[in-house]
Amino acid sequence: MKKILSNLSIFLLTVQVFSNGLTLKENYELIVSDLNNPWSFVFLSEKSILITEKEGKLIHFKNGIKTTINGLPEIVDLGQGGLLDIELHPNYKDNGWIYITYASSNDDKNGANTSLMRFKISGNTITNKELLYSATPNSKKGQHFGSRIIFDDNNDLYFSIGDRGNRNVNPQNIKRDGGKIYRLYDDGSIPINNPFVKDRYAKKAIYSYGHRNPQGIAINPLSNEIWIHEHGPRGGDEINIISPGKNYGWPLASYGVNYIGTKFTDNTTLKGMEDPIHYWVPSIAPSGMVFVTSDLYPKLKNNLLIGSLKFEYLHLCVIDGNSVTKEEKLFEGIGRVRSLEIGPKGYVYAGVENLGIIKILPN
Repeated sequence: MKKILSNLSIFLLTVQVFSNGLTLKENYELIVSDLNNPWSFVFLSEKSILITEKEGKLIHFKNGIKTTINGLPEIVDLGQGGLLDIELHPNYKDNGWIYITYASSNDDKNGANTSLMRFKISGNTITNKELLYSATPNSKKGQHFGSRIIFDDNNDLYFSIGDRGNRNVNPQNIKRDGGKIYRLYDDGSIPINNPFVKDRYAKKAIYSYGHRNPQGIAINPLSNEIWIHEHGPRGGDEINIISPGKNYGWPLASYGVNYIGTKFTDNTTLKGMEDPIHYWVPSIAPSGMVFVTSDLYPKLKNNLLIGSLKFEYLHLCVIDGNSVTKEEKLFEGIGRVRSLEIGPKGYVYAGVENLGIIKILPN
């Protein structure tokens, strides 16, 4: 009976795709079903996937079977916070290191902030846990934890933390965590050429600041630059190219307004601050981001895919240099697209809330 229901659910999903007016070219295969909020996932192999559920579960999906991995650190499920991103070390096959970001209680007070940890897995149990970064202070607010992880070609690690709902204090202050992109060596130590290492009072891991809530990060394969996107308030979602030590303006400059429609700034640009290369009004609520590099998708290759939480579709940004020249909506109505990854064979996969992980099929 379960198998019949599973097949029926896949059939109904296919009907839903076509009922939304999409063509045969926009088709997918449901790979992992029955997930609530697949915040992130990584491939250990084509048929072996580690999946984070925001509520605080790490799932190993292998050969069609889900297994819960035991031994996670204590995770606070608070609003937008919980178990967040997961990423493999570039040399994972040799060293076994796995990295996660998550919400945790970091200073013995109520509330939470974002932490970064690495560990290994033996069987179905986490081992060798190393806490690499804990942002402070805690906040009882449930918004803007970030958080995405990426490695560059030197195996340096970058990760994001949102402003934790305190826009007037955190993002413009390099003495405080929140509203930042951070850079560490893979073991958690501070790179000696980080931009604020010589500032006595600064958080030495900060790489850039003035961010609101970055939930997408990727390296442009053509330029090798770090691209992020971040949530604006009501309007003002942004795509930014990250440079060391730069200020990206939040909340002093923004294309957004308060959720009730009132202004919090008259500035969309300010001298000494970096402008976004692209922004959205109204907001699309972006989450997850990948550059498509595979020849499997000739119309998508070297362009950017982003998930839309608010409008429940996959957003294509056609890129020319550092400009977005065209945008298209794909798979409208599929659900809140939370995460995106490129699989080992070059296929695009998406994590969709209350659906699961889907494989985007080429034309």
